Amino acid sequence: MRRASSIMSVVLLVLVLAACTATQSADASAAGEPGFWLGLWHGFIAPVTFIISVFTDAVRVYAVPNLGRWYDFGFMLGIGGFSGGIFAGSRRRR
Repeated sequence: MRRASSIMSVVLLVLVLAACTATQSADASAAGEPGFWLGLWHGFIAPVTFIISVFTDAVRVYAVPNLGRWYDFGFMLGIGGFSGGIFAGSRRRR
């Protein structure tokens, strides 16, 4: 029963993240170009977005056009937060 509950939790999490994938509208400049906060969000959801982007052309991992370095900085922080950051390898192993 515990294993089934864990599997259902993971499936639910993937579905919630898939609903938030990064899509780019055709007229991105009218809506405003993505900046730091959208870069951070896109970094957090990048693993799920990548899997979805393999199967469809409507979803991209990285927003283009964007505001440049601020978007890049947010994206890298988001990716680092998902993977454990730069200190993930320095933890002691038991």
